Amino acid sequence: MPYWLHIVWVLLIAYIAISVALYYLQDYMLFKPEKLPKDFEFYYENQDTKEYNLETRDGAVINGLLFKPKGEPKGIVLYLKGNSKSIRGWGKFAVDFTRHNYNVLMVDYRGFGKSTGKRSQKAIKRDLQQVYNRIKERTTEDRVILYGRSLGSGFAAKLASMNNPKMLILDAPYYSMTKVTARYAPFMPLSVLLKYPLPTYKWLKYVQCPIHIIHGTNDKLIPYKTSLKLSKINPKLTKLHTVIGGGHKNLNNFESYHEMIHDILNSKPQNIDLSTTSIHVKHSSKATKAKA
Repeated sequence: MPYWLHIVWVLLIAYIAISVALYYLQDYMLFKPEKLPKDFEFYYENQDTKEYNLETRDGAVINGLLFKPKGEPKGIVLYLKGNSKSIRGWGKFAVDFTRHNYNVLMVDYRGFGKSTGKRSQKAIKRDLQQVYNRIKERTTEDRVILYGRSLGSGFAAKLASMNNPKMLILDAPYYSMTKVTARYAPFMPLSVLLKYPLPTYKWLKYVQCPIHIIHGTNDKLIPYKTSLKLSKINPKLTKLHTVIGGGHKNLNNFESYHEMIHDILNSKPQNIDLSTTSIHVKHSSKATKAKA
């Protein structure tokens, strides 16, 4: 066998081996769950909480925590977290919504915290729809806000595309998980290998409620330009909120982020009479001479 052909065979075998490893190990690379014992007790200082367990049709249990405001609730925020830890650590962010008198429901995906069951994109989507259905049994959809953070942004977009919530808020969203992982494995056939493609851009097309996208300009994991692209998919319903200098994990440390959340939750949509604006005024492309 010629030497060059031998090299080709070695590279091909290595490529196939890496592809197989990526397929079977991607759960371990994408997700960083924290598992909690069944008897673990959640506690947050100065926060009123109630724990829920939802059994799915395949026998899994989805664990969730409801954070209650001190005043009369204006509605409920279904907070879909990122891909690390459990709601034990994410619960500290509920205060950003309870302070505005919103209930906040956080749930752990399969394999996170106290939640059980075999994880897959289809199963997680089905679980979250079941959670959403339970919310609809207790309140009307015009009081439901979907908030998706990083990994949760794709699932939140999917839920919004299939339902009619009051609004959708995406925090550091990705265009698709395929695009994110392609940055680290550009030569791999991820469109075939990835079990969690999570095409946020496809689902946003079908969302019919107001869409708010929040992103930091210094995000190294999911670049800010991702949200620029997403904001153009459903532009009439979308508003992009920019946190200058914000990274991927520290937006809550910026005052501007909390000002954005305040405005999003408390501002009422207003219809503008565009006929009284300059929207139809066109600038001339030719230079005109002043009359003598």
